[in-house]
Amino acid sequence: MAEILLLHHARGLTDGVHHFADTLREAGHTVHTPDLYEGRLFSDTEAGVAHMRALGDEVLSRRAAAAEAGLPTAGLVYAGMSMGCGYATWLALKHRPGSARAMLYLFGAPDPRWFETEWPEGLPAVAHQTIEDPWRELSEDAGFRDRVPGGRLIDYSGSGHLFLDDSTEDYDPVAARQAQTHILAWLDALP
Repeated sequence: MAEILLLHHARGLTDGVHHFADTLREAGHTVHTPDLYEGRLFSDTEAGVAHMRALGDEVLSRRAAAAEAGLPTAGLVYAGMSMGCGYATWLALKHRPGSARAMLYLFGAPDPRWFETEWPEGLPAVAHQTIEDPWRELSEDAGFRDRVPGGRLIDYSGSGHLFLDDSTEDYDPVAARQAQTHILAWLDALP
């Protein structure tokens, strides 16, 4: 079983994020879900992104690092949802290099070039997105493909950004079930 640090998306630590974490827990995994927004929730992604920008990278990085404190120094699966993808990557590659067992990305596929480091050899990574996600960045996808050796980018039909979060209008039950099946199998297969 895996120990997972799951960092939420720009709308905050929604019920849908909790529901996904509970799905992982029901499969036997340990999941930590810190609240980088300290209780703030947003009903649309644009407002959440505005709040993220107002807080700034320094504050959010500090909160992400605090969430990681006390967790295992090796063997951790870092997981991020949209905004959380960047902070999960920063934690694993820059803040505590060598601590990651694997990287799980939802609603984004970060390009490691932003972190000015090479992807660690043998660090598995998988990213899940819908094909027509309006927030999707093709240049990031290309960077993920080019600079994450063995990284997998899994596409789902649809256009929902937060397609796995059942508390948002983006939720797609078919794509969510498919993604959960992939994710659980991937976690079970981790070395």
